Amino acid sequence: MASSREKNAKLIKDEAKRLGFSACGIAKASFLEQEAPKLENWLKNSFNGKMDYMNNHFDKRLDPRLLVDDAKSVISVSLNYFTDAKQEDETAPKISKYAYGTDYHFVLKDKLKSLLQFIEAEIGEVSGRAFVDSAPVLDKAWAQKAGLGWRGKHTNLISKKSGSFFFLGELIVDLDLQEDQPFTTDHCGSCTRCIDACPTEAIVGPYLVNGSKCISYLTIELKDQLPQEFKGKMDNWMFGCDVCQDVCPWNRFAVPNQEPAFQPHPDLLHLKKQDWEEITTEVFQKVFKKSPVKRTKFEGLKRNIEFLKSRD
Repeated sequence: MASSREKNAKLIKDEAKRLGFSACGIAKASFLEQEAPKLENWLKNSFNGKMDYMNNHFDKRLDPRLLVDDAKSVISVSLNYFTDAKQEDETAPKISKYAYGTDYHFVLKDKLKSLLQFIEAEIGEVSGRAFVDSAPVLDKAWAQKAGLGWRGKHTNLISKKSGSFFFLGELIVDLDLQEDQPFTTDHCGSCTRCIDACPTEAIVGPYLVNGSKCISYLTIELKDQLPQEFKGKMDNWMFGCDVCQDVCPWNRFAVPNQEPAFQPHPDLLHLKKQDWEEITTEVFQKVFKKSPVKRTKFEGLKRNIEFLKSRD
């Protein structure tokens, strides 16, 4: 007979599916022993660039029990954001697919909160927290432990079924649940397409990214002027970058997302190169009202566009 750990795990996964998550897996809340030296070396090499917050809460990043008292399980979920919609003007500065629609932090957090409410209603009093990039949680490590996929040479999580265009989020709960088998097989083989294609050579070796050279970091996280060394190397990206995922053979299995919130703003795909170069605060506010592009602010996006303009 199925134990309550198994029953509750199945109940949660069924509800996650009903809420529209692409996948859901469970791992035991414990110290991430294998991640500790990797994180330490990554920080020691300053691969976090000016993301100083990555130096904070080292212990909490490695142990979810320091984030939720008496945590027993980490529930990992993924949400597909792939789209085959494209910006119409091929010469226009480019935006990463994940930023076409509503900011995923809101969408994912709302769904996770609904899942937590369901757990409380169906299983009983549960203490837990939802995480979407909002706290020191190593989401890719937990997703792999929960069996959702493996980390590719570009360090993104890859699923055999659906590729890598998905967001990750977690519920850390004090509920003992049947855990899934971790994903231990690497299906990248001898392929190095992501490493070879990276415009700024940010993937400094298989499974290792120098964040300070990554176009996503440069166009979103970096608040200073863009370093001159990247002139002519940005591949026309003004917000984020999809190159390492676009060239990955596993993304031939990606299917367009069914999430209404992720559909592109009607104006976004029509804007021509000149429109972007002459963008006003009014257009910015209208097109990116609920978009993650707001993170870089109007001045940041203008800075990126100007940098691309002066690349010749």
